[in-house]
Amino acid sequence: MDSMVQAQIPNQLWQQAQTMVQQGWASNLQEIINESLRRYLDSHQDVLTENFILEDVEWGLHGND
Repeated sequence: MDSMVQAQIPNQLWQQAQTMVQQGWASNLQEIINESLRRYLDSHQDVLTENFILEDVEWGLHGND
């Protein structure tokens, strides 16, 4: 199931994305948005995992007080 998201995008980014579609680098804006989000999440996964581990260790050592 897909989810609908509404977001404000700076004009310069929007124009660059439209240019990429017009030049054939992507089939549509949805493709660019999906790929951008995927790459962002992939590039930050290590940091997120590390933060979750540190939070778990902190909770294990000191509880949830």
